[in-house]
Amino acid sequence: MLIAEKRVTRHNGRSGKHGVYNPKHNDRSFDLSAAEHVDPELAKCNVLWDCYSGYTYLEKRNTEDLAVRFEEIERHFYAERYTDYCLGQHERNRKTGHPERDRSTEDLRLNKKTCPEESIIQIGNMDDQIPADTFFKIAVEFFYEFNQRFGEHVHILDWSLHIDETTPHIHERHVFDCENQYSEIAPQQEKALEALGIPLPFPDQPPGKHNNRKMKFDSICRCLLIDVARRHGVEIADEPIYGGREYLEKQDFIREKLKAQIAAQNEILKTKQSAIDDLTIKIENAEQFADEVAEVAYEKAVAAVSEKVREETRNEDYALLESYRNAVLKNPKNTEPVKKIAKNLFTGLLQKFSGATKQISEKLAGVFADPAQKAAIKQPIRASVLDKLNYNKQTIADETIRRRNQNHGKEL
Repeated sequence: MLIAEKRVTRHNGRSGKHGVYNPKHNDRSFDLSAAEHVDPELAKCNVLWDCYSGYTYLEKRNTEDLAVRFEEIERHFYAERYTDYCLGQHERNRKTGHPERDRSTEDLRLNKKTCPEESIIQIGNMDDQIPADTFFKIAVEFFYEFNQRFGEHVHILDWSLHIDETTPHIHERHVFDCENQYSEIAPQQEKALEALGIPLPFPDQPPGKHNNRKMKFDSICRCLLIDVARRHGVEIADEPIYGGREYLEKQDFIREKLKAQIAAQNEILKTKQSAIDDLTIKIENAEQFADEVAEVAYEKAVAAVSEKVREETRNEDYALLESYRNAVLKNPKNTEPVKKIAKNLFTGLLQKFSGATKQISEKLAGVFADPAQKAAIKQPIRASVLDKLNYNKQTIADETIRRRNQNHGKEL
């Protein structure tokens, strides 16, 4: 049974505004609690692979090795494979008197022309995904065929399947290399693709930015990925090619990201517009709006005054009775029978006062509930609100007229 049509994206790059891409994002060797877009629990199920140790899961990795996982793998690969090239280059630079041109294997790893290239692979989007296990099977088969076909000169260093973000996707990093004229293995992309027999997209035209073997290589990889996905029952949507380009990996990736950002912005705008509409309706019906504000203000004031009266009455009178009670009970001249009588007397007084406080509250409630009293208190509140609304409305109208006249003057 075929899964609904999906779109495949494969975006490639080496560096951005912060320099060459860092593999720490891929193996999650950073504080996950600080990343709002990552689910720490799902992160434990991310699948990781590297060219030295094979497969592993994030939760099974040694925490002490976390910070050096993919970065150390790549550093070790570069040192192992390109040291002879660097040493040979040093000797040639010494002979020509240009030791400042010397580069280490670490320099190669961090240079945007010779660092690993990273591919982000995604099938579907946040609203239309394939199961993670299906994506994993597709990835395994794709990378196997990729290695069989290009592995002599394109080396996959590491890759990770992320299921802890909005949409499952893969980060895969590889490096291109081949022998140079001195029989040294050196990282060089176009020469490696030429050695693999990858042709130019337009063989009858000179090579350049829009006619290079990397373009053809990316197109082949995309077709290979689509074929593997279809073999696993995923129906891929074939979209027309825009602008005469043979591949749209980067554009696909950017388009998906922009769609998500636009959708989120639209939701925010809808919420804000709804709030603005509600407020506009209330302001247009100024009389009703003033009544609502006055009613709320009146109720809040009544509650505050009633509570304050109860509190102050209770505090002052209770404190007075308590002082008299303590004076009698602590006076050494009073006998125990006298103290006992005084204690009972003051207890009764406190109980009666409690009932009096309740009566005061009830009387206050009656006064505030009186329609005449309520209207007298609300009227100045209502008038103040109306004055403020009318003032703001006039200010807006004057500003609108001023801008209209200003624009009219410019047109003339």
